[in-house]
Amino acid sequence: IALMNELSLIFQRMGLDTQAVLEAAGTKWNFHHYRPGLVGGHCIPVDPYYLVYKAEELGYHPQVILAGRSINDYMPKHVAELAIKGMNDAGKVIRGSTVVILGLTYKENVPDTRESPSHEMIAELREFRAEVYGYDPLLTKEEIARFNVHPLDDLDGIGADCLIVNVPHDRFRDLTIDDVRRISKGTPVVVDVKGVFSRWKEQDPAIHYRKL
Repeated sequence: IALMNELSLIFQRMGLDTQAVLEAAGTKWNFHHYRPGLVGGHCIPVDPYYLVYKAEELGYHPQVILAGRSINDYMPKHVAELAIKGMNDAGKVIRGSTVVILGLTYKENVPDTRESPSHEMIAELREFRAEVYGYDPLLTKEEIARFNVHPLDDLDGIGADCLIVNVPHDRFRDLTIDDVRRISKGTPVVVDVKGVFSRWKEQDPAIHYRKL
């Protein structure tokens, strides 16, 4: 995952669509399919450090493991930066802007928030004085509020300056470009972390759309 995340950072600077590159690479018969994304949960963000600790106890300093963790730890901040740049490109004022995050659990379709990377993303957005709202149908309002966001019961009338599709639960899969326009204030700005809604950009080229 860390390798895919680093490739996505490079491809973005090259002006390349990461998914398109990976799809092309996937035409090779022995290609292993992985995708960039945010890493959370009780295992991947935590367990490597047990091995690092033991290795260093034995006098060896792991490099690849720590490099992978460093890249994955950076990605929530990168997603926040994509949101900030998207709003800036749309001519929106960042301070006081309304940023709505869809999905706060650490992965799709589970009500588990352990080591959710949403925390770091939200902290970065708040550094820019954005007003951050959270919506996750798998969590209670109390659980959502623990992310230091304004919890939402629904998306009606929110007037989002930016919509971050953070965790694409199945319940979000039917969202349409019309829903995005209804949720948004002015020109929609969308950060689609896993790139599952690329059809929105095809349906409305005017939206400011970004993905990993």
